[in-house]
Amino acid sequence: MGRQAELSRYRHMSDSFTTRPEIRGTFGVVSSTHWLASQVAMSVLERGGNAFDAAVAGGFALQVVEPHLNGPGGEVPIIFWSEREQRTRVLCGQGPAPKLAEPAYFRAMGLEQVPGIGLLPACVPGAFGAWLTLLRDHGTWELADVLAPAMSYARQGFPLVPRIVSAIIAVQALFREEWTSSADVWLPGGEVPDANALFRLPALARTYARVIERAEAAGTTREGRIDAALDAWYDGFVAEAVDRYYRETAVRDTTGERNTGLLRREDMAGWRPAYEDPATLDFGRYTVAKCGPWSQGPVFLQQLSLLKHLDIGAHAPDSFGFVHRLAEATKLAFADRLAWYGDPERHDVPLAQLLSNDYARERARGVGATAATALQPGSPDGRPPVLPDTGVSARTLTTADTRYGVGEPTFAQLPPVAQWLPREIFVGDTCHIDVIDAQGNMVAATPSGGWLSSSPAIPELGFSITTRLQMSWLDEGLPGGLQAGKRPSTTLSPGLALRDGKPYMVFGTPGGDQQDQWTVAFFLRHAVHGMDLQSAIEAPSWHVDHGPASFWPRTTVLNRLTVESRMPEATLAALREAGHEVKVGGPWSEGRISVCTREPDGQGGLLLRAGANPRGMQGYAVGR
Repeated sequence: MGRQAELSRYRHMSDSFTTRPEIRGTFGVVSSTHWLASQVAMSVLERGGNAFDAAVAGGFALQVVEPHLNGPGGEVPIIFWSEREQRTRVLCGQGPAPKLAEPAYFRAMGLEQVPGIGLLPACVPGAFGAWLTLLRDHGTWELADVLAPAMSYARQGFPLVPRIVSAIIAVQALFREEWTSSADVWLPGGEVPDANALFRLPALARTYARVIERAEAAGTTREGRIDAALDAWYDGFVAEAVDRYYRETAVRDTTGERNTGLLRREDMAGWRPAYEDPATLDFGRYTVAKCGPWSQGPVFLQQLSLLKHLDIGAHAPDSFGFVHRLAEATKLAFADRLAWYGDPERHDVPLAQLLSNDYARERARGVGATAATALQPGSPDGRPPVLPDTGVSARTLTTADTRYGVGEPTFAQLPPVAQWLPREIFVGDTCHIDVIDAQGNMVAATPSGGWLSSSPAIPELGFSITTRLQMSWLDEGLPGGLQAGKRPSTTLSPGLALRDGKPYMVFGTPGGDQQDQWTVAFFLRHAVHGMDLQSAIEAPSWHVDHGPASFWPRTTVLNRLTVESRMPEATLAALREAGHEVKVGGPWSEGRISVCTREPDGQGGLLLRAGANPRGMQGYAVGR
């Protein structure tokens, strides 16, 4: 089939059935990974709040209703467009490593990696600080009002999605035998919760009530009350409880031993979220904005930069030409992430060179007709790349204790369970929320960390602390290496795009290393091939494994391409013939994308649109 016929066929397909409509409206739109969070955010817009108020309320709701995917002790990068300021900004809710966390500490324990679970991989939990900073500086509502829906669900109960129950089943032995404070929260009455009953988090509700009480007693203005709440969290009773637990309690982790933690009150007291300018790239009509190289975000931009030179628009999105070119661009961009990305406050990250057109043209010459089978980082400005010791995973697993699971947040073989429960080994991930209001304010946020199964719940608080430090290498001198006070590299990657110089789209997805793979394919299907938001989300998708995974034990896999079974058989056959190791997954197994857009309606207002992922049967878009 010729290229023009191929594209014509695909355009016809893009007008076919989708599982749900593309939402359209003028008042406001929300899309998130859970229907309750979407409804909470929309209810804020309905009651006069702006997009920032709505995103914060939805973000706190996600911590309650998706506790296997994020929590109050996690982190959140946020990217947003402020209509008042007329600019795009990043708010970094990724906290740094504790002062005690240095490679020498772990090496003295005989370790070559930061453990994947327990207390040792904790860094400063940034989600609470980032959400409150966004609310204080750009919102209009009181903290008590944006917290009210989350507190109501925590007190009165919320429905459990099957994956929450799966996550608890996977680690119930750990909770019963070792992490008894987590058993108190997640095994009420000593039993795995009933997925058909409402579940409550009374300890978390009490924590939020105490924060509000402190805030209202100390602050005389809305902003003052939010600042007082930040102090209560980072230098008050919350930080005190974290400090005490991490100093005094030794818990079992993947070392096979019981270890105390390194996070201290002074680590939390010395940190607040910071605003940054985004990393950007022009691509046709679009300017795409992402978080900086402390995140995975520039990988998205590097792939687009490469694809400018690979004639990607000439290939239908379910064709060999499209999938192969994008897969090979992914391999090159992720190899650069491994060699060059890190906290730019601690390392000279050559981001301008990595995103330059000349560098992309040079790298694109390395994309051939067959699949690359080796890691190939580039040499921006002629600098030689340095990679971590990728053999560390195999050595670690010879002595590690994996009885209770590993990684992001916990991978554990599920025991036999009822037929209606999912049987995947993978039981954790991340969340996402997008909001646009009638004024045109736009927010994209990807909350994660503090998963219920990643570290034990702090008894006085009712929630766990992030284990994001597991993403830091112990190799000396690497941009992605461990260093006290430094932000660990994160996969979290919300996105924002302008079109013709005007703010247009906010988007994102859970998925760890897959985030800036699924969203690139989605973006191209929409921006290049003209598919509407929902069709672009639902089209057959895939991901590449080519390098060490970001989460403990950081196992290296090369040249694996996992593709949904809905992809045409001719495409799968051509990919295999080109040398890709093709793994065919379930028909709806790749992607968790949420998206909202705005554009002029021709009458002085805005036309708003939204789409949400049907995979997993949780994501939902709403609007009017």
